[in-house]
Order: sequence, then structure tokens, then C-alpha cells
Amino acid sequence: MKKSHSCGPFKCFSWTRTKVTVRLQLGRRLRNRVSLLGTYFGSIVLVIGQTSVILRWLLPSFAMAFYVLSRRLSAGSNSTTLLALRFASSSRSFSSSFREERDTFGPIQVPSDKLWGAQTQRSLQNFDIGGPRERMPEPIIRAFGVLKKCAAKVNMEYGLDPIVGEAIMQAAQEVAEGKLNEHFPLVVWQTGSGTQSNMNANEVIANRAAEIIGHKRGGKFVHPNDHVNRSQSSNDTFPTVMHIAATMEINSRLIPSLKTLHGTLNSKSIEFKDIVKIGRTHTQDATPLTLGQEFSGYTTQVKYGIDRVIGTLPHLYQLAQGGTAVGTGLNTKKGFDAKIAAAVAEETNLPFVTAENKFEALAAHDAFVETSGALNTIAASLMKIANDIRLLGSGPRCGLGELILPENEPGSSIMPGKVNPTQCEALTMVCAQVIGNHVAVTVGGSNGHFELNVFKPMIASCLLHSLRLLGDSSASFEKNCVRGIQANRERISKLLHESLMLVTSLNPKIGYDKAAAVAKTAHKEGCTLKEAALKLGVLSSEDFDKLVVPEKMLGPSD
Repeated sequence: MKKSHSCGPFKCFSWTRTKVTVRLQLGRRLRNRVSLLGTYFGSIVLVIGQTSVILRWLLPSFAMAFYVLSRRLSAGSNSTTLLALRFASSSRSFSSSFREERDTFGPIQVPSDKLWGAQTQRSLQNFDIGGPRERMPEPIIRAFGVLKKCAAKVNMEYGLDPIVGEAIMQAAQEVAEGKLNEHFPLVVWQTGSGTQSNMNANEVIANRAAEIIGHKRGGKFVHPNDHVNRSQSSNDTFPTVMHIAATMEINSRLIPSLKTLHGTLNSKSIEFKDIVKIGRTHTQDATPLTLGQEFSGYTTQVKYGIDRVIGTLPHLYQLAQGGTAVGTGLNTKKGFDAKIAAAVAEETNLPFVTAENKFEALAAHDAFVETSGALNTIAASLMKIANDIRLLGSGPRCGLGELILPENEPGSSIMPGKVNPTQCEALTMVCAQVIGNHVAVTVGGSNGHFELNVFKPMIASCLLHSLRLLGDSSASFEKNCVRGIQANRERISKLLHESLMLVTSLNPKIGYDKAAAVAKTAHKEGCTLKEAALKLGVLSSEDFDKLVVPEKMLGPSD
């Protein structure tokens, strides 16, 4: 419930359960008053109607806003300022003190307990989009740690002060290990080159390196641009960390999960190799096959999926680093690109090389579109496999019921005893998301304008999201579903011998038309195929028994 009151110069003061919105419309006459409020923010009196309310110890961000506003007003702004402050306790943490950091736009207040600097703070203010759930993926942050460590190592060969270089390497290692994740608050939805996240990494590493050496944060003893970002541009660092993050996720998460799933499906195809069942095409009865043969199809789909994603790796192992702003390598030394690729390869134990063409590496992300396409294919495969398994396991009494799926949890809040194929449902939802991510990656990949693609953060986020989801869901599906699948032999046999499509084996003997008549008669009169064949006089009992043998209908004849 919201209450609003008129309160003099404070146009509106409103409370909600989780958010306070304060809108302040200030004229020229308030310039000095605001400066005073910025100084004495500890206790502020707001007159709401005829009631005096003393608000003590306002949130530090409120104080900082007044401080910044007072500086702007005292600088000579003649325009009326409309300031909106939003506080959400569920999505932002607040510091109790601030320090001043500077960039080319001037000074700005940064929380004292955070390692980031001015450009990160400006990005926080300028791109308040989506909240914490939309933050730059952790694999990108860790990859920045790897890259900046390797850059410092190589730059020391080209004259970077070893004291500074060693401190940068130590700080970057902390980033790579995830120890400084709380200092990377920026969201995906920012500049399309990822510049703000590159500077976030530069600032955090610079401030941490300065601390390691024995200097204060914010003093720029270790400079984020001149030292941490030396011989680099956001335009080549961000695509480089995209490739590092993606390949590490593929090798450490996706491929191992898919290989485990492939192995379990293959085991099931061997376990079920002698169970003859009825096949289905168009969801209708077809000719027989074994349950093992059916599972061998799933096994091969996953195998080919693994092959496809592995096939994309050679392009992902090419790094853009060394191209700098537009691909020419301006402000680097000869050999820097090859040396930093080798350093990253050594650090990650993956075969990274410098990109064959830096202009392509900055202006396009075809390697990511290609990889996302492979993931899209895997998603299509897993969607088919999961749907087949849940349909074959439908029942337990009124469905197909050929498979018995593991019972992991209650399935209904109202129907007692109900158990659902939840792992199949989770996997198919993941597949839908991956397919959607591929559409976004495709659109992003097509938006390379001249010398730079400016959809980099979104492309990276979508691909990494797909990799994580497919890796995790494949592992969950294997562990909680496929591993425990059993064949319902009794149900399989019953459906097999009731199928009208066993009549197909009569084609070579009596021809298609007479065989069709036998099937139609059996279906219309509710009798067996044998009874229909005898009634129509197309076969003797002995010939029928000799020809209609499901176990002999599983492959080519001799």
C-alpha cells in the first residue's frame, strides 16, 4: 500500500514493502541547501504534511546521491534537476563508506569495500538492467583473470615493471580462482563490445595489485589502463575471454556429461538387445525392432552431438588478442599476439593459438554461431530422446508402459501416488531454452558492423547459458532417469503380438493388396491376423506361423 504526501521542496515521498522511491525536484534556490544536505546526511528532517519525521542513518547510497548532486549543482548547472533514487534491499548491498575514484569524466564515489573503480561505478549507474540475475557470467570473469595474468606475464618481457607485473599476476590469479567475484557487479546488458566489463577487470586487478604492493585503493599506483590493460583493447580482450570461457566450459562440463550419457545409453542398448517390441512410425504401429535397437539410435544421436561440438573447437581455440582496436595490432609489439596465446594455452592446458585473421576475430563471431548451432542440434536430439522415453514410460496402466522409469519424487499435490517423468520434462525445457538462445546468438552474430561486432556480451551469455544447461541437464538425466530405466517385458510382448503391422512379413508371399485386406479385416472385426488370413483364404495356418515370426523381422533376410 502506498502513501503520498506533499512536502515542500520534496515533491514526493512514497514507501512500498521492498522499495522506497524518493523523487526530488530541485530549483536553483536549493543549490546551497543540497550541498548542506550532502554534508549532513546522517540526520535529515522531512516535513510530510504537518508531521515532522526524523530519518536517521539514511542508506549510504542516498547520501552519496546528495553528494554527487551537490557537486553538480555547485558546478554551475542552471537547469532544474529531477533525481530518482531507487533502493531495493533484495538486489543491492550497501557500503557504510565511500572513496573517490577518478576517470576521464571526473570524480565519482565508489564503495570503500569494493575493488572496482570509476568506470565500473558509472556502468552500475548507467545500466541498471535486470538485477543480479543478469550479471556477466562467472566463466567470463574467471577468463578475464586468466587473460590479464598472461598479459602481465608477456608484458614484463616487453618492459612492464616486474614489481607491478608480478602483483598484477597475483591479483589476476585471484580473479581466475573466483575469489573476487563479489567485485564484478556488472550486467550483460551494457556496451556491445564489453568495454565496461573489461574495465571492471582492469580496475579490480589494479586496485588489488596496488594493495599487494602496499598502496591504497584508488591511488592508481597500478594503473588499470596503462598497466593491467597494456597492449590491449576491450575489442580484443572481450572476444578472447569469450573463447577462453566457452572452450573451458565445453571441455570441463559439456563433453564429460554427454560422454557419460552416451555410455549409459549404450549400456541400455546392450541390456535390451534381445527384447523384441513393436515399432512405431507417425505414432502408429509399425514393424518390430528390439528395444536395444531403439536405444542404439539414441546412443548414436548423442555420439554425433559430441562429435559436432568437438568439431567447433578449432575455431574457438583461435584468440583475438593482439588485434587491439580494429584488428591491426596498434600499440602492441611484434610477437605479442603469439606469445599471449601461448601463455593462455599453458595456463589452461588447452591448445589456444593466435587468430589467423584478427579482423575477422573482432568483427564477427562466426565461431560462436557455429558452436551454438552444434548445441542447437544437441538440444534437438535430446528433445527427441527425452520425449520418446517419457512416452514409452507413460502409464502406468493406461499408457504405452513399455518402460519403467525411476520414481524420484511425488508427482501431484492432489492425486495420491502419482509419479511423473520429471527428468524428461526438465531436459525438454532446457532444450527449448537452448534453441531460443541459438536464435539470439544468430541475431547477435549477424550484427558485426564494420570492424566490430557489438553484441559480444549477449552472444557470450547465451552460449555459456546453453553450455551450462546442457551439461547439467545431461548429467541429471543420465543419473536420475536413464541409469535406472527398466523394460516392462510383459507389456512389450502384449503390444507386440497385438499389432496389425506384423502383416508386413506376408508381402513377399501374398502381395501388398492381400496383406492389406488381412490387416483391415482383423482391425474391423477385432480378430487376430491369423484368423483374418484364414477367413480370407489367402494362407494356410502352417504358412502363416512360418512367415509371421517377430524375431525374424528384425533385419534383412538371407
